[in-house]
Order: sequence, then structure tokens, then C-alpha cells
Amino acid sequence: MPTQSTPSTPPAPRRRQEPATLPAIGFVREPQVLAVIPISKSTLWRRVKHETFPRPVKLSERVTAWRAEDLHSWIEHHADD
Repeated sequence: MPTQSTPSTPPAPRRRQEPATLPAIGFVREPQVLAVIPISKSTLWRRVKHETFPRPVKLSERVTAWRAEDLHSWIEHHADD
């Protein structure tokens, strides 16, 4: 007995992903930093430890973020790297 196939639904259209950007001011969490600066999480924290990347700020017990201004400054300084 042949099996009945269910009509397949067409795939949802892919939304164009906007390039990641940093706000001019404010705080940026780790996923946003890694979306803009193409390094691994391990490399990010190693650079923080070795003071070659801006230190984050502890906003609460479970929330750590970077100042957007510090990240913009770091990017400008390392643009030629």
C-alpha cells in the first residue's frame, strides 16, 4: 500500500541579517561584542586577562558588560591590526 505524502510547506523566506553594530554609548553584553569582534569567547577573556582588551564592568551579580565607548576606542586603536 503506498504511503500518502503530506504536502510540504515551502521554507520560510530567509531574513537578511543586518551587520552587527555597537551602540555609540551604553553597555554591550558578551554576545554583542563577539558579533562585532570576530574572536572566540576564550580569546576574548584571555585578552581581558592580559589587559589587551577593555575590562568589562560588573553591573550586577550576574550581569557583566563592556562600555560601548571603550570598545569603539579599542576598535579604532586596533583597526590596522
